[in-house]
Amino acid sequence: MTSEAWTGDVGVGVRAWAGEPPPDPVSLGPDADAESVARTILLTALTGQARSRHELRERLAKKQVPDDLAERLLDRFTEVGLVDDAAFARSWVESRQRSRGLARRALAQELRRKGIDDEISRAALDDVDPADEEAAARALVRKKARSMRGVDPTTATRRLVGMLGRKGYPPGLSFAVVRAELGALEVDSDMMDG
Repeated sequence: MTSEAWTGDVGVGVRAWAGEPPPDPVSLGPDADAESVARTILLTALTGQARSRHELRERLAKKQVPDDLAERLLDRFTEVGLVDDAAFARSWVESRQRSRGLARRALAQELRRKGIDDEISRAALDDVDPADEEAAARALVRKKARSMRGVDPTTATRRLVGMLGRKGYPPGLSFAVVRAELGALEVDSDMMDG
């Protein structure tokens, strides 16, 4: 399939990007230049949030953009700084750790699903401070433990360790944090009762 013959579906809903709206793909018509349409797809995908090169490549493939054209445009977007997997990975790690309390292991899995190279992932994950990771685990346990007031300690421990495990925390850290936080809650409860 040559790029001249391509007339893939580009969808609608183009939003403004960098102060100027990209051309409306519908107005480009069926005889539109494939490169213009593919560029519009990329600009639309990058509006509102950064995306990995892999995600953008998949989006172009769904729209039936020829591989050679997709790679050429992705190379150009990378060259001008619109696509930067390293910056994307750092931002993703910081955001997901802050908003969801995810640990390194879960973050690494998410980055892998986003198509981020292992070396780039490691560099982004190196920025995660172990003390911040432990503090996030403690905050997650404190928040969840409030809803477990009437639950026996064994069940509460199992549920809390499971929750931390799903968020990527290693078992040793999970058990230590849960024991400490449940112990602190028990002391607080005893103080209020007494």
